[in-house]
Formats: sequence, C-alpha cells, structure tokens
Amino acid sequence: MSETVLPKESVQPAPQAPAQKPDTRSERRGNGLAVVALLLGAAGVAVGGWGVWQVRHLQVTTEQQLSEVPALAAQTLSIKQGEQQLLTRLNQLPSANELDNQRQLVVQLQGDQQRLNQRLETVLGASRKDWRLAEAEHLLRLASLRLSALQDISSAQALVQGADDILREQNDPGSFAAREQLAKSLAALRSVEQPDRTGLFLQLAALRDQVAQLNALAPAYKDAGDSLLGLTADGDGASRWAQWWDEISHYIRIDFNADKNVRPLLAGQSLTQVRLALSLALEQAQWAALNGQEPVYTRALAQAEDVLKNNFNADNAQSKKLLDQVVALSKQPVTVQTPDLAGTLSAVQAYLERRHVSADEPGKAAGNPAQETSP
Repeated sequence: MSETVLPKESVQPAPQAPAQKPDTRSERRGNGLAVVALLLGAAGVAVGGWGVWQVRHLQVTTEQQLSEVPALAAQTLSIKQGEQQLLTRLNQLPSANELDNQRQLVVQLQGDQQRLNQRLETVLGASRKDWRLAEAEHLLRLASLRLSALQDISSAQALVQGADDILREQNDPGSFAAREQLAKSLAALRSVEQPDRTGLFLQLAALRDQVAQLNALAPAYKDAGDSLLGLTADGDGASRWAQWWDEISHYIRIDFNADKNVRPLLAGQSLTQVRLALSLALEQAQWAALNGQEPVYTRALAQAEDVLKNNFNADNAQSKKLLDQVVALSKQPVTVQTPDLAGTLSAVQAYLERRHVSADEPGKAAGNPAQETSP
C-alpha cells in the first residue's frame, strides 16, 4: 500500500482562530456580587452580635426582676393587709343616714352654743365692769387706810392710780366727776414728800451698836505750864517729878476751878445701867420712826440726849459724837400731813350708785309690759 507523501510545502497548517477579548462587564458584576456578599455577611455578623447582646441584656434584666419579685410580693401582701384594714374601718363607719343625723345635731349644737356664748358675754360684760368698779372703790378704801394708819404716801399713790386706771378703762362720760377728784388726790399725794423711815430705823440701829462700846473717860491731869514752876528744878529731878505726877494723876485729881460741873466716873454696874437706858431710848425711837409716831420719836431721842449729857463729861469724844448724831436725828421728820381721800371716795361711790340706777331702769321698763299682759 502505497503512501502518498506530500511535500512539506504543500502541507499547510490550519489557520488559528483569532484570540477572544475578555468580557469586562462580567468581571464587574462578579466583583459587585462579592462586595454585596461581604456586606451581607458583615450585616449578618452585626445582627447576630446585637442579638446576642440583647439576649444577655434580657437575661440580666430577667434576673433583676426575679430578685425583685419577693419584695414586690411582700409589698403586695402589705397592700392587701392595708386594704383589709381599710375595709374593716369602712365597715365600722356609720351609714349615710346616721352621718346626716349627726351632722344636723352638730349644726344645732353649734347654734345653741353661739346663742349661749352671746348671752354669757352680755351677762359677764356687765358683771365684769361692776367687779372692776367695785375693785376701784376697794383700792380707794385701802389707800385711805394706809394714809391714816401708816402715812404711807407711796402705797396710797399707787392705789389711787390703780383706781383711776380702772375708771379710765370704763370709757364712761359719767365718771368725769369721780376722775376729777382722783386727779386732785393724786396731785396732792405727789406734792407730799415721803419721810425715810427705813433709813431712820437703820441709823438708830447703828447708834445702838455704838452704845455697847461706849465707855466713860477717866480724868487726867494736864499741866498748863505754870503750876509746877516753883516745885521743879532743872535736871533729873524735874523729869522724875513729871513721871511721878503723871502716875498719881490717874488716882488723884486737883481742880483749881471748883465751880466747874464735874461728872462722876462711871464704872461697873452704873455704866451698864446707863448703856441699857440709852439703848432702850433708841429702840423706842426706832419703833416710833417705823410707825410714824412723831411725839414718841421726839421724846425718846430727848431722853437719850439727857442720858448722854447727865452721865458723860463734855470732853469725852465718844459720847460727844454720839450726842451729835442723836441731836441730828431728832430733827428729821417722821410724820407728814397726809391728804384726805374722803371726798374722792364719796365721788366714786356716787358714780357707782348712779350707774346701778341707770342699769336697773331698762330691767324695770322691760318688766312692766309683762305685768300688764299677765292675768
């Protein structure tokens, strides 16, 4: 079998197909799908994470709510108990009809109470004024008694002022005459000076304390400088003579003035008696000073003055000072001329009488029609 050999030149290769260009549109679509897939995946992951966080948050919230359930249950139980108590109290309350009846009774009671208060104020208003006026009269009586018994100007002035204040509170034109008399009495009391009786009492008490220490002065010789000129000489003899004379002068006294009144030296029981008499005289003066007894006061101090003058020498400095104080106290006033409050008391009593008469007239006028209508 013969093979036909073709020459190489005659064998030609098959023509190659032309190269195709890649499709860019399909590549872009593939890239876009991949991006979308990635975005969807990321969104899915985010949604999953958010879902997990929500689940955990719900678990935490559920646990908290479960922990609060006992407290809520306790609160619910207490609320139920409170409701039961309220229901019990509501059941105990009266009904609407009973409340209405009680309300009507309260309104009626309030009206009766108001009317009673008005009547009581009317009655007590007049009686209170009468009590105050009676108090003013009593104050004037006390003032008159203080003046007559104790001559106490300050207390009487305060009492009269209190009576005038009571009349001023009444605001009644009919009390003009009584208040005029009260003003005159107050002016008279203010013009009188109150003696210091307490001060006199204390001063006399101080003098009584000095009486317990009062002593008689022993007489002593005093050389005038010319009685012993011829009896002494210069030197030691003169000094010895002076010493001897100084010692003997305490026992013997030579007085060349025989006409001079010499008081005897008090000692022992005589001095005690003089002190007692002087103390009693000062004590009597104290009592007279407190009670306003001027004659007794003057007589007691005069007695004390006589005791000092008759029993102590004039050269006794202690008795002399005591005598000067007694004389000064005897000149102090103990009593004063007190004003008379009888006219003022009569004026106030007349005002009270007129007030009672004017208060009784409306009652008589109101009682006459009732008598006429009675059978």
